[in-house]
Amino acid sequence: MQEKATILTDGKAGHENQSRAFARSLGLDFEIAPVRFKSGFHKALSYLFDRIGLRPMWLWEFVPQETKGIPKSGEMPAPLKPSVVIGTGSGTFYPAKSLARSLGAKCAVVLYPRGYDIASFDCVLAPSFDRPRKMPNVVEIPANLVASDAAFYAEGVEKFKAHYKESTGRELSLDKSASGRLSEAAGAPLPRAGAVAVIVGGPNKCSTMTPEWMKAELDRIFVGDSTGERIERWVTTSRRTPPEVEAVVDSYPWDYKLLYSRDHFNPIPAFVSLADTLYVTAESTGMLSEACTSGRAAVVALDNLNPGPHKFRRFVEDLASAGYVRGVEGEPGNRKIDLSPQFASVRKLLDM
Repeated sequence: MQEKATILTDGKAGHENQSRAFARSLGLDFEIAPVRFKSGFHKALSYLFDRIGLRPMWLWEFVPQETKGIPKSGEMPAPLKPSVVIGTGSGTFYPAKSLARSLGAKCAVVLYPRGYDIASFDCVLAPSFDRPRKMPNVVEIPANLVASDAAFYAEGVEKFKAHYKESTGRELSLDKSASGRLSEAAGAPLPRAGAVAVIVGGPNKCSTMTPEWMKAELDRIFVGDSTGERIERWVTTSRRTPPEVEAVVDSYPWDYKLLYSRDHFNPIPAFVSLADTLYVTAESTGMLSEACTSGRAAVVALDNLNPGPHKFRRFVEDLASAGYVRGVEGEPGNRKIDLSPQFASVRKLLDM
């Protein structure tokens, strides 16, 4: 019988997606249960209780959500009888541990559960930019976890081709043999030699994003990639992109353009799969992780980070030093992340 996992989610897509990727990487079937602390005070207590070995479940509750089969708050969903409980993010670390202990299951968390008793988690999968302590149950990874199954990206490419045609009125055609061929046969456009794609995020507490900065970066990309070849240029913004920055993006002559304020289609799986070079704003840790893990594109980080030491800066510097990514002044990073050794360690920790 296939082993199962319970994924506890705090409702944040970035956290839940990493938990999903964790379960899939282990070949686990899973069900998802939303959880929350009963209050900020209860969450604060969880740090103290965990450090003295107390893990009562009354500090938190299951969130009612009929579509996921979750009963009223505080009750364990009956169908879930997992061999491992998985959580990502501070809203799930303590619930995952207390639930796992009550069920006699293993507890695995993604991201570093700073403030909690690290040693009593069965497995902690922690990004190196969090600078986790060296412990037997802590497995370091160079980036965030992302979906890695081929079917996910193949589906994304097919959806992108349809959306590309709908948006541009033409079929997508990429062919390296088209390099240098600058004329078109009558009524028959030649295939493009490749693609350059840009993924634009948005500012956060450790980064800024201004129209002037965006214009300077795009000018450099367009001038730097003017090789005489028939190169496709693609871009997508995100829900975090400021309107004034999106207006700058909109003003450039893209072959394919996705502005999130107008269209919520997700072209990123196709960008990762098809592009030769990917430019990603440096604060977008999830998108940089995906670009460095999947596909074949060389990856360039567009540096919009604030000065000083912080985890976003550490993240990009760590990726650059390992050859996964380069700043715009250097050569793009062509190396891809392989987490096979890390998941071999995870399996041992979880007795799988």
